[in-house]
Amino acid sequence: MIHDYSMLTEKISKASGKSVDEINRLVEAKRAKLSGLISREGAAQIVSSELGINFEKEKCKINEFLPGMRKINIVAKIIKMFPVREYKKEDREGKIGSFVLADDTGNIRTVLWDANHIELIEKNEIKEEDVIEITNANLRNNELHLTGFSDIKKSNEIIENVKTETEFSEKKISELSIGGAFRVRAVIVQLFEPRFFEVCPGCGKKVINEVEGTKCLTHGVVAPVKKAVLSLVLDDGTESLRGVLFSEAIEKFGLNEQDLEPENFLKKREELLGKEAFFSGNIRQNKMFNNTEMLVQEIKELDIDKLIETLESK
Repeated sequence: MIHDYSMLTEKISKASGKSVDEINRLVEAKRAKLSGLISREGAAQIVSSELGINFEKEKCKINEFLPGMRKINIVAKIIKMFPVREYKKEDREGKIGSFVLADDTGNIRTVLWDANHIELIEKNEIKEEDVIEITNANLRNNELHLTGFSDIKKSNEIIENVKTETEFSEKKISELSIGGAFRVRAVIVQLFEPRFFEVCPGCGKKVINEVEGTKCLTHGVVAPVKKAVLSLVLDDGTESLRGVLFSEAIEKFGLNEQDLEPENFLKKREELLGKEAFFSGNIRQNKMFNNTEMLVQEIKELDIDKLIETLESK
């Protein structure tokens, strides 16, 4: 997703020969015509098209991506590769490949559906630290998706200083959208008892209990590892939001295994209720409960002195 709307208007301005102010006026006029039912970025895409500007053949930077963008071309580095997964849904089955791409402006999860592309991962022909060129990809739910019409190949370009950390956009809870990476300043108003589940020590996937023992679908019978999941409710005055923390995030929250034991958790719960902090993570739709939730990745204490400085500078 684009992080700065001004970057887009400057790009259209440069390509069209019109001033940035003119582009902004055209964008606002388009939004007014559509009764404000479209974002500024979406209106800018329409304005760009009406001005005869086509960015399809240009290579994009990750921070230039726009919601619903299609026919994306990019050169970036693979910074994290995930195992190929098999899926079976109704009458369809197949494999999904995925990795995280990064350039000097940001990073994005990239999903491969085509068997030929997935084979490149399985044969180790593309791997972590490789710089690759992708053409004709689409943006869907803040992920880059490749289809059979996309192309992927190794590139000789050298990319340094890639952004490996996820960038979170600070928003109010009422402003959050599914698929985005956001940071909210909020208070913990509810904290539920932790739940536990077992995973395979090799791949981290959930295991199933069978007669012959605890089994992983990939690695067979294994000695499982116990993991925790913690749920809470956040409120910032504009709306409330369910947050979900898994083991790593729970540790960042300052809770250890002993804290999660029933006899200790009630005390910890009382200490944490009412706590205000910055919570960062990805927003997703919980299909079971049909509600929006944050998969919390980072929790940072409030820096009161810094907040005062920020308020005084405004």
